[in-house]
Amino acid sequence: MIERHVIIDNVDPVVFYGVNNCNIQLIRNLFPKLRMAARGNVIKVIGDEEETALFEQKVKELADFCNHYNQLNEEVIIDTIKGTPPKELKMDDAIIFGVNGKPIKARTPNQQLLVKTFTENDLTFALGPAGTGKTYLAVAMAVRALKNREVRKIILSRPAVEAGEKLGFLPGDMKDKIDPYLQPLYDALEDMIPNAKLKEYMETKVIQIAPLAFMRGRTLNDAIVVLDEAQNTTTHQIKMFLTRLGMGSKMIVTGDVTQIDLPRTTASGLIQALKILRNVKGIGRVEFEKKDIVRHHLVQRIVEAYERHDEEERATPPQQQQ
Repeated sequence: MIERHVIIDNVDPVVFYGVNNCNIQLIRNLFPKLRMAARGNVIKVIGDEEETALFEQKVKELADFCNHYNQLNEEVIIDTIKGTPPKELKMDDAIIFGVNGKPIKARTPNQQLLVKTFTENDLTFALGPAGTGKTYLAVAMAVRALKNREVRKIILSRPAVEAGEKLGFLPGDMKDKIDPYLQPLYDALEDMIPNAKLKEYMETKVIQIAPLAFMRGRTLNDAIVVLDEAQNTTTHQIKMFLTRLGMGSKMIVTGDVTQIDLPRTTASGLIQALKILRNVKGIGRVEFEKKDIVRHHLVQRIVEAYERHDEEERATPPQQQQ
């Protein structure tokens, strides 16, 4: 009799073990000759050498499936342990499978173009109106790269600028003060990574979320780096951010030049950067349109109405606007 400790990496134990530990109980039933105990991401198993070796192999296969699809069910467990390859969950163009196995994929031609452009370039600009999925897709591609071990960490950032209102002094420590600005990034991550695993990634700094001001002086190697709401950066801030790119890293910058919340006297760094870098090799650019909006159907109508209003104002002589 020997004892093995099988470590299940890169999966959330809650998802792997199942509701009320139903998955681990099924695995236990399929290996009746073994005694096992599971705690955290370690399964201790006792039995003869051949049986425990087979157990470790099958558990690793199940962990790989769970890592890829973010789910594990009875059919997959039985097929894997009995030596039948589990059926792949067919989903064309799926970037990753989110929480509960939800496929996350590019839904419009421009979203598909963003995925392709990101693959081919080390720096990609994703521009367009609200609701086109720029931030969500950027985070999804970062999570995919992390899962595939193409990078060691994800770094998500955005400028801490209020959207036209002054919030005053916020209570709490530094994290409490900056979290409200970064909530859209948390929302996307929570859709894609189970809570326990996300918490682990955050605690070990595999995933880092920080305001733009915290980027100064860093060199970001072996990482996917995402800058969200880049239209609210100053010219100095965006130059500082873009020059953080290190070896083995990719960067994606998202923004909407129609939603600049900076003071009127401050120029948007994103607009300047797009002009300066327009002919630089290795930089991709994807521009989304109203037809790419994937939120509630009213969002597209709202964007169109505001565009019509802006056009009418530009066409009206200044003396008639008063």
